Amino acid sequence: MTDKFIFRFVAGITIFVIAVVIVLNRHLIPGPATPPAFTPYLPLLNAILNGTCSVLLMVSLYYIKQGNITMHKRINILTFCLSSLFLVSYILFHYLMRNDTLYGDANGDGVLNEAERAIAGTSRKVYLAILVPHIVLAAGVLPLILLSFYRGLQMQVEKHKKLVRWTFPLWLFVTISGVIVYLMIKPYYHF
Repeated sequence: MTDKFIFRFVAGITIFVIAVVIVLNRHLIPGPATPPAFTPYLPLLNAILNGTCSVLLMVSLYYIKQGNITMHKRINILTFCLSSLFLVSYILFHYLMRNDTLYGDANGDGVLNEAERAIAGTSRKVYLAILVPHIVLAAGVLPLILLSFYRGLQMQVEKHKKLVRWTFPLWLFVTISGVIVYLMIKPYYHF
């Protein structure tokens, strides 16, 4: 496969995933009137997958620093698979849930009134300060992950190293901040 093909393939996947997330976030494709019983468990599953990926990324770093390429590669394949499972679960959740959860919406009516905004106070600003870069970087890191993964599997070590200098910290931030976002929004889920 040529680099041109790989770049086009990665760009296509990235555009497709971002488009699907935007369509679901805007509720342009309506989900079922009544979500399946497992739906409320998907955010917890997503947080567990993100947390596991955070740990695995650190373990992967440990193994490559030790020169153990085989374990580094195995851990990264596992991390990639779990991140892919996360993406499927995330998309499924946003398809199944018709209502968005607002940080601070204590009564679950989908509206953040002034009293709720006052109670949430500074913690809402902290939440948004974590959420916004989480979302932006999650979209931005996807092509880097795909390219890094490809370069690593192909043993294109120098190209892999150059990409991973950016990919690793961004991916780690996204996985850790994903867990933090879940823990912060969890009290406002009304399933």
